[in-house]
Amino acid sequence: MKMLTMPTALLLLAFSLCWPLAGLALQSDRSRPIQLEADSADINEKTGISVYTGHVDITQGSMHIRAHKLMVEQRKGKGTRLIATGKPVYFRQRPDPGKPEVEGHALRAEYNSGSELLILTGNAVLKQGKDSFSNDRIVYDRVKGRVKAGKSAKGKSRVKITIDPNNHR
Repeated sequence: MKMLTMPTALLLLAFSLCWPLAGLALQSDRSRPIQLEADSADINEKTGISVYTGHVDITQGSMHIRAHKLMVEQRKGKGTRLIATGKPVYFRQRPDPGKPEVEGHALRAEYNSGSELLILTGNAVLKQGKDSFSNDRIVYDRVKGRVKAGKSAKGKSRVKITIDPNNHR
């Protein structure tokens, strides 16, 4: 197995620190090692773009992401952009001890650390326990702590939300 060079290791570190679910995660997750597996890796240190394809599987603590393809682009001075695609992209993470995992899926998940926006498109669904939130496009703004879906997120379908009253007593 080839050892990762420092720039590549930094890209992976940037991935773990920038992925927006980290804000919803157990505190201990950030100090856990990142494990990434894929059928193929194409790492271009000159362009700052790494592409991982085929059964991409990423874990860090309670965070788990599965995708067909992950592209990590580090732009000098402008943060990192991540694009995960799949049929669908799956993710899950435990927010706090004793709370249900946050899980979801979409055909595409894009995150830009400069704007701190997570954009889920294509049959996007977020779930925690029996509560769910779905739309063709969900935008999560980490800075404002705001979720948009439907027309407010430039989506084309109606937002569907299910709230289990037993979870909110």
